[in-house]
Amino acid sequence: MSRASSSRPSELTSCAMRVQDSNRMSMVYTTPQSKQPSFGKLNIPKPQSVNSERRTSFFGGRTSGAGVRRNSTMSGFGGTEKIKDARPLHDKSFVQQCIRQLHEFLTEQGYPGTLSAKNLQSPSTKEFVKMFEFIYRQLDPTFEMPNSKVEEEVPAILKALRYPFVLSKCSMYSVGAPHTWPQALVALMWLIDNVKIYWSLSKQELLFSDFCEESDNIAEGAEYNKLFLDYTAETYSKFMQGDDTYEDEDEMFLTKLKKLYNVDDVLLASMEEKHRILSDEVERLEKESQMDRLMTKRMEKVKLQSDLKKLQSYRSSLEVFKANLESKASELNDDLDNTVSHLESLKHERDELQHLLQNQKFTPADVERINREKMELQQTISSLSKSLEDAEQHKWNEEIALAKVKEKAELKLTEYHKLARKLKLIPLSAENACGHDFEIRPFECGPSSMVQHKTQIQMLLRKLISDVEEEKSRLTNMKLSLEESCEQVNSIIFDKSNDLKQLREQIRKVDERLDSDMQELAQEEQGYAEEIESVENHRKLLEKKVNYGYDEAVQQLKAAQQQYHLVLQETNEERRTVANNLVSVFSTVANHFSITEKCLEDLHSRVQRVCSKAVEEDEAAVQKLRETLKNFMCKENSL
Repeated sequence: MSRASSSRPSELTSCAMRVQDSNRMSMVYTTPQSKQPSFGKLNIPKPQSVNSERRTSFFGGRTSGAGVRRNSTMSGFGGTEKIKDARPLHDKSFVQQCIRQLHEFLTEQGYPGTLSAKNLQSPSTKEFVKMFEFIYRQLDPTFEMPNSKVEEEVPAILKALRYPFVLSKCSMYSVGAPHTWPQALVALMWLIDNVKIYWSLSKQELLFSDFCEESDNIAEGAEYNKLFLDYTAETYSKFMQGDDTYEDEDEMFLTKLKKLYNVDDVLLASMEEKHRILSDEVERLEKESQMDRLMTKRMEKVKLQSDLKKLQSYRSSLEVFKANLESKASELNDDLDNTVSHLESLKHERDELQHLLQNQKFTPADVERINREKMELQQTISSLSKSLEDAEQHKWNEEIALAKVKEKAELKLTEYHKLARKLKLIPLSAENACGHDFEIRPFECGPSSMVQHKTQIQMLLRKLISDVEEEKSRLTNMKLSLEESCEQVNSIIFDKSNDLKQLREQIRKVDERLDSDMQELAQEEQGYAEEIESVENHRKLLEKKVNYGYDEAVQQLKAAQQQYHLVLQETNEERRTVANNLVSVFSTVANHFSITEKCLEDLHSRVQRVCSKAVEEDEAAVQKLRETLKNFMCKENSL
């Protein structure tokens, strides 16, 4: 199938609609050269049909059974029914998976802005618009996002791309909110899937362009359109008759497409076999990569390095041992030279004695004496040779014992060095070394300096142990003092909590007293209201009896009413002032109990004065009204 790489977004939309569902006929709309990839789809559980082995048609499965006839209207394409979103938008794992896939896609494609997984948890509207513009430019490189009315442009673009769900304008004002970000995120993932489908179709155009070298565009030509329209008409007629599967039509359509695009079944089978072999090889490599060969090689490297260090230390010890043996060999050579010279002198003396023995004449007594001395000398020689052999055996045993003792000393020395490194005493620049050298080098110096070095290290270690013990005792004393202070603080806290309980009890009592005072004030206000009501009723009765024709009486009555309202307003303001004072006093009771009592007393006296003043003013007003009424009655009688 050959398509131009510079196709419009509308052409992309039609292609995306063809391969939107992987369970439907993906082979119908693509070249049957290879299987359609998944394009990074999310692992969303889809509802399975009753018979999952059967393939559904381009229009999808229906819930009605076979043989049931449909109406001629297509609600799936032209109706106003809203599609319910089955994606788990409130699942945190699903949202995090979408965020990871979005981050990977933007990173791979070279997103120009700042990008991190933390920013993608709740991005701003500006960042969302930038990501949307970047992804949409993969479809249309000439696209430019307008500067104004972005909240209307993005839903309009998604609607033009036939996004199956609604993204409201209100959600664009607060994209990063927890209730709107999942919807915007899955919209971006849907757009990314369309981009991947578009890329896949573009790759297929490059791969299979040799199938249609003679014609410029078969997919958009008359033959392809005729095949597709015939297939659509046949399947739709069966769909209207109540069928849900169209296997025969699918097979026929695939056969016609293969003939149209000259598909080689043998080549297709060989490509599938190669794909299977490569898939097995990829699985094998993934399993081998899971074993983490790099880590094993690193462990082997560490082991070999440790063995190399051990061999180097053993080599150095062998060199020192060789130097000792060479010194011993030189001493033995010197002893051998001295022994040889002594032997030559003894041979010379023996020759002289033999010469004297040959020249002198011996008596039988001399011969017996000489023989006896010879026997004694032979016995002495045998005893000395035996003692020499015993001495050499003893020397060998002593050397073996010395080697064992040396090996034990080296092991103890190694343990000492390990412990010193743990205690940060080695090397010379360690934390606890304090400029002293605690490392023991047994083969670098003579025995006397070795003993001196040992005594020096022992003195330093004893000093270090004493310092550590002093520090330990100081820290123990500090710990005891801190525990005592902690106990004191706990006791103080306990006392303060008791005081706090007492203060709360006192506050509760003050609250009860304040409630009682408020109830009394409410009762007094109710009494005042009843009195005012009675005065109002009396005034109304007086108004009924008063002649409304007298202008002067009406003016005086209005003046009295105005005065009455002023008095009532002043009384209400005084009451409001009292209430505000009571509230302020209540807010300061917790910290200043003694001051609160004085304020309450002052407030109570003030309220009494205000109430008494208000009552006096009310009584004066009532008396004035009575006098006015009497004057009116007198005038009426006089008239």
